[in-house]
Amino acid sequence: MQGALRSTLWLGFFAAILAAWMVMFAMSTDMDLDLLGRPGEMGAAMAAMDPRMPMDMPMARFGPLFAMWAIMMAAMMLPTLVPTLRAYEDLMTSANGTRAGWLGVLAGYSLVWVGFAATIAAVQLGLLFGGVIDMLGIAKSHWMAGGLLLVVGLFQFTRAKEICHGVCHSPAMYYLGHWRTGLTGGLRMGLGLGAFCVGCCWGFMVLGFVGGVMNLAWMGLATLFMVLEKLPQIGHVVTKPMGFVLIIAGVAVMGWPVLTGG
Repeated sequence: MQGALRSTLWLGFFAAILAAWMVMFAMSTDMDLDLLGRPGEMGAAMAAMDPRMPMDMPMARFGPLFAMWAIMMAAMMLPTLVPTLRAYEDLMTSANGTRAGWLGVLAGYSLVWVGFAATIAAVQLGLLFGGVIDMLGIAKSHWMAGGLLLVVGLFQFTRAKEICHGVCHSPAMYYLGHWRTGLTGGLRMGLGLGAFCVGCCWGFMVLGFVGGVMNLAWMGLATLFMVLEKLPQIGHVVTKPMGFVLIIAGVAVMGWPVLTGG
């Protein structure tokens, strides 16, 4: 019975991830974007639209943007939760954990990222109406794009990143220090773990404004890296190298207009 319940819950978990990616792909197709977020004729026309024009443009309204970001959070962040949920399972027998607690961890973690989705949707609207990004969420300035790459790259070397990554990388230690039983206990731990995860990974969401928030290739690469960051065996050795890569990319992007005379 317990084995069947475990299998059902894990299958539902992975089905939710697959569904989120399928929805993102469908949204990208509807917006006439390829896997790199590059627009076709219709997508280019959408990107050039003025958000202040008196017409219904979903990407200029909070509701559709929030829904898009919430689905994106499910697609990108649920895969990174696998080691955390596995760590909870390892403690279920010795620490009186339950499947309800497992679901609580998942729910708490998801609630935090839904809150982040609301925040970044509001940020995107502010940037859009401020003329900083276009309708597809792509930075209009090389300086803006390069600056974001630099900021996120430098963040990889900060104490805040080290602390937040330490919790994400070793969730068992967090459980041991904050263990609560039952659904409510799991929910509380999930909220805490989600907060540390946002602190660890926010930068990779913000970088969507560099290549476009609907760039599925970027989303896939970012998801892969964040999963690697949380793996116990290698997570601690990939954080700083990625920081160097992002810093170099930021300098290159900001220097490109100078080199080309653009």
